[in-house]
Amino acid sequence: MMQAVQSGILEDVPAQSRYLTFSIVNKEQLAEAMARLTDTADGKSIVVGIGKQIADALDANVPGLIDFPEHKGSQIEVPATHAALWCWLRGSDQGELLHLSRKLIQLLEDALVCDSIIDGFRYDIGRDLTGYEDGTENPEGAEAITAAIYTSNDDALNGSSFVAVQQWVHDLDDFLTRPQDEQDETIGRRRSDNEEMDDAPETAHVKRAAQEDFDPEAFILRRSMPWADAAHEGLVFVAFGKNFDAFNAILTRMIGEDDGKVDALFSFTTPVSGSYFWCPPIFQGSLNLKALGL
Repeated sequence: MMQAVQSGILEDVPAQSRYLTFSIVNKEQLAEAMARLTDTADGKSIVVGIGKQIADALDANVPGLIDFPEHKGSQIEVPATHAALWCWLRGSDQGELLHLSRKLIQLLEDALVCDSIIDGFRYDIGRDLTGYEDGTENPEGAEAITAAIYTSNDDALNGSSFVAVQQWVHDLDDFLTRPQDEQDETIGRRRSDNEEMDDAPETAHVKRAAQEDFDPEAFILRRSMPWADAAHEGLVFVAFGKNFDAFNAILTRMIGEDDGKVDALFSFTTPVSGSYFWCPPIFQGSLNLKALGL
């Protein structure tokens, strides 16, 4: 099965990333554009996610592929910003990623237009810009594969994955001027040694999002990275799963839909986007889009 997985999903985050999202502008040209993409995206330097818009436009049914849910009536607003296609460009040189993104945009322009580009980067050993380690409880090895990769007897689906993508905007002026103990209590870990605090408040992030506390356990494979532009900075949250159930369970608890307790993260950071995508498997080095009828 491992040969069928887009390898960038399971590898550590790169030094540099570029995230592109696209919308459909010409359905008649969509099949040809996607065929060109299969020969370009290798699943390693370019990880591809297909949105429900593309599946619907091609009259295809990908089991488990849904739109990002609306969370109405909750204490926290979590936007749903549906997109047709997501490409995660991975590398070590930002210039190379720029030229690769230009190539992709031109390759797809007959059918898809690029709506958003976000440049991400690795900070220190894999920290969020708050200074805290990100993805501490990520599953590893076989457990990562179990959490993130869909298995099936159907070769068109086996080795695929589902990914939730959100852009979060941090207010670092607020968070970094708080006393250190207040920062630690917000996250639920000490920044000094990354140890979880036994006496952390119930609203601490680690308490609200502890994957083993759900029934069933809600393990996801996080591949998030910081981002920044001239005006703002934050985190591109990327979570791969064998389906969307685990991510949705964690988000529902974070916003307090189940018990009214809101994750303390929301005191300094805000999600401004939310999208779901299906990451197709690989066959002989190319994307396998048989599930889309291609």
